[in-house]
Amino acid sequence: MRALETILVAKGLVDPAALDAIIDTYETKIGPRNGARVVAKAWADPAYTARLKADATAAIAELGFTGRQGEHMVAVFNDAGTHHLVVCTLCSCYPWAVLGLPPVWYKSAPYRSRAVLDPRGVLAEFGLVLDPAVQLRVWDSTAEMRYLVIPARPSGTDGWGEEALADLVTRDAMIGTGVALMPGSRNAGAAAP
Repeated sequence: MRALETILVAKGLVDPAALDAIIDTYETKIGPRNGARVVAKAWADPAYTARLKADATAAIAELGFTGRQGEHMVAVFNDAGTHHLVVCTLCSCYPWAVLGLPPVWYKSAPYRSRAVLDPRGVLAEFGLVLDPAVQLRVWDSTAEMRYLVIPARPSGTDGWGEEALADLVTRDAMIGTGVALMPGSRNAGAAAP
């Protein structure tokens, strides 16, 4: 990919700043924002949560997020006793429709192997240390099935609208290498409605 980018830039066909902006948009805004909308709706709407648990592909499609790399989805739900982590041990199967472009580390061999062999160690490297009593489940995405982690809803968000809730959801929380942001945290985009 880098070789192609280098050639296109050298020939003046692609502006590197524009390419960086496009990649950033898909990595951090469009894709993850779609998934954040799914999570926020699940937090706010018990009927949607039930549909998401029963058939995540259909429930996610209700919001208009379908297509390649997202046509066979399963939602897994974090709670006080269980934390889910997603990996693709064979390649880098990833739900582009809801998470955008996969981060480089997700595709790396060390993440793919260590997420299975030492998931708590990997999470600690991301700054997430789980209580030993919390059960950790690792899900291996495949070409046939991709997973979306629904992080636990942060306390102090009762009565919040879906847009404000979505601002608390990060891509890493939907992979399981992070958790949802707390209200008022530096990275949370919006305050309560």
